[in-house]
Formats: sequence, C-alpha cells, structure tokens
Amino acid sequence: MKNTKKVRDRLGRGRYCSTYTYAMLSIAGILSFLLVWELLIGFNVISGRYLAKPTELVVLFARKFYDVSPDGALLPQSMWASLQVSLTGLCLAILVGVPLGLCMGWFKAMDRLVNPIFEVIRPIPPISWIPLTVLWLGIGLRAKAFIIFFSALIPCVINSYTGIRQTNRTLIDVARTCGASNVETFFKVGIPSAMPMTFSGVRVAVGNAWSTLVAAEMLASSAGLGYMILMGRMFARPDIILLGMIVIGAIGALFNGILTFVENRVIRWR
Repeated sequence: MKNTKKVRDRLGRGRYCSTYTYAMLSIAGILSFLLVWELLIGFNVISGRYLAKPTELVVLFARKFYDVSPDGALLPQSMWASLQVSLTGLCLAILVGVPLGLCMGWFKAMDRLVNPIFEVIRPIPPISWIPLTVLWLGIGLRAKAFIIFFSALIPCVINSYTGIRQTNRTLIDVARTCGASNVETFFKVGIPSAMPMTFSGVRVAVGNAWSTLVAAEMLASSAGLGYMILMGRMFARPDIILLGMIVIGAIGALFNGILTFVENRVIRWR
C-alpha cells in the first residue's frame, strides 16, 4: 500500500510539473513574440505607419473604454454588438444543424430527402448571401445572424452526419439484440457515439461564425468589431485594425476554452 501511494504521489507531481512547464513555455513564447514585435518597430526595422507597437495597443485598449473615435463606439459596445450577432447565428446553426446531421446519418429516408438540397447549398460561400440578405433584411441583427447561420450550419451538419455514420456496428447489433428499437438505438448508441465528431463540428462552426461576422460587418453594418476594423482602414489607423483583430482572436480563444470544458463534461467517457 505504501509503495502504491508513493508511486501515485510521484505520478501526480510529475503531471503537475509537466503542466506547469508547458504553461511557462506558452507564456515565454507569447512574451518573446511580443518583445521581438516591439523591438522591430522600435529600431525602425518595420515602419510604425504600418504596424503599431504592442505597448501602443495596450494603451489604445484602455482608451477605447472611454473614447469612441474613430468608429463611433466604445470597445465594450463593439464587442457586445458582435457577440449578439455571432451567438444568435451560431446557436441557431447548432440547434438546427446538429439534429439535422444526426437524423440524416441515421435515418435513410431523411438522408434521401434532405441530402440533395444540402449538397446544392453546401458549396455556396456564406459571403455570397450578403447581397441578397441586405435586400431582404437590411443591415440589422437579423440579416447578419442569417449570414452567420449559413456559415456555421455546414460544419455542424457534416460532422454530426459523419460522426453518427461511424458508430460501431457491433454496438448497434448488441442494442438491437437486447430488444432496442431503431429510435432507442439512435438515442442510446448513435448520438453518444457521434458526440466527439459533433463537438469538432461545433468548434469549426465557431471559427466560421467569427470570420463570416467580420466580413458581414465590414460590408453591411454600422457597429461591431468588423466595423471598427473597417473604420481603422478608412482612417489609416493600423492600431485600430490590430486591436479589433486581437479582440476577435481573444474572444474566439475564450469560446474554444468554454467549448472544450463542456465537451470534457458531456463526453467524459471518452
């Protein structure tokens, strides 16, 4: 017993040290990148007209909490405008795309009914919906959410479809041998088996939603992070452009962390 406890303690310390080491390496990598960036501009290797220093971006980040120039909105207002649109379109895409992909992958009738339409819509770039959407819905929340819905729908459907199609046939046969109906097998075997691929699709959908959101806001919007980037371009403010890009990346990383946390809880058995 004592030897087993000692081994467990050593393994625990080893894991902690490894995690700590990797975290320090990540922080060191980020700080090194920022330092090189600062030095390149400080020694005029790269002109400050084209790229702002990291220290300038920190100052600008703080100033955008009380200064509305040049886009006419504070940073929290721009973030909230973008979050409203992205979360609306993304949540709708998940609520529609995941069940649709699961049903298409499990029920042949549903696959034959929906798949031809889906295969026609799938290759169409989400950006190409912008002109029609502006004509139909204007440039408000509904229009941008509609565009994001299409960009996020595709990976949700494809990954859910692929995940449930890869369900282990042995598990299906065992369930049916025990008397489970097709619908019961779908819920108790198919859906749990498809969850890893489904979460991968949702993660791709999050990236698609943000990239499409920026494009939509740059083309047809009066608020948001994409609009802030557009104003930075119009006023030749690389610091505003970079700040918008960094905030978008930080929010995307936060979403990815939340999604990973939820995934680890939902499919803990993996």
